[in-house]
Amino acid sequence: MAEERNGEDTVSEYLGQNPQLAQWVDTLRGYCESNKQWLARREFILKNMEAFPTVEPGVSNSNVDRLLSLSMVWANHVFLGCSYPQVVMDKIKEMGEGIVVQDPPVHRTTKDEVMIKGKRSAAKVEADADGCVKRAKCGPNELDSRPAVRTTTRPVSQKAGPPPQAPAEHQSFFNRLYKAVAWKLVSAGGFGPNLDHFEILRSCVESCKQTLTCVFVPLKDIAGLPAGRTQKEGHVCEIRCQTVYIGTGYGRDEAAAKAMASKEALKVFQGRKVTVKICRRRYKGKDVEDLMLLDEQPRSQGFPPALSYPFQDEQLEDGST
Repeated sequence: MAEERNGEDTVSEYLGQNPQLAQWVDTLRGYCESNKQWLARREFILKNMEAFPTVEPGVSNSNVDRLLSLSMVWANHVFLGCSYPQVVMDKIKEMGEGIVVQDPPVHRTTKDEVMIKGKRSAAKVEADADGCVKRAKCGPNELDSRPAVRTTTRPVSQKAGPPPQAPAEHQSFFNRLYKAVAWKLVSAGGFGPNLDHFEILRSCVESCKQTLTCVFVPLKDIAGLPAGRTQKEGHVCEIRCQTVYIGTGYGRDEAAAKAMASKEALKVFQGRKVTVKICRRRYKGKDVEDLMLLDEQPRSQGFPPALSYPFQDEQLEDGST
């Protein structure tokens, strides 16, 4: 308690000596912030102002916006338990070092509790392991969720598909893109439904000197969809970058489908990292190997069928067997 009070007293004394700064910083308080939340976030802002040389009281610029965004990210994490991409979490942890919050909330979704729950359920996981292995061997990535009874897969031409070294060749680019997306979302106030998801994704990709590829297909022309998706109206959009699949979305028209595909793509960047992998999925009724960008979250269902396939050879393109 004494340590926190000393911190607050130091901040108050500093602001008393700088009335112009005090007046400006008070305008930054959120309408719904409690005294406890605001005093902590105010200390975060003042502590880190020197790291942003162009930040001046009353002057709006990109550095001010970034500092305020990071202060909100830090406060949301401390008081609400919000989670952000790991690169952002590392940054706010470094910036918030030394700030003492009395009786901070304990959030039930912390990593430690997840690990404890994992240990408690270890026996159950072990008991289910044999069944999971059997399902994995029988094609877990099939979208139609049919019973896993197949033990062999009809091979596609050996010439089709990405080369084994492709994931490693693309990984460094997507590591850079991961960081670009993380900072873009911070400046936008975090991931949410009201963002222009395609514009965020496009600008981040172009900042890394690449472009997005969007493919649109009428929903009625896609085979192999689940029974709940048999409607004939609408379009489906698939987004790739450097031939790597990153998202699929459905909408009434192409614009809506592209927006949904972009939103799904950005969700992949919410984890601790992204990984390029070769995965099996369906394309024009055939099993193929495709390059896909994945997060660390386990998948409860398979991948949507591919709308494009940049690795096909003539045999696969012609649909011959």
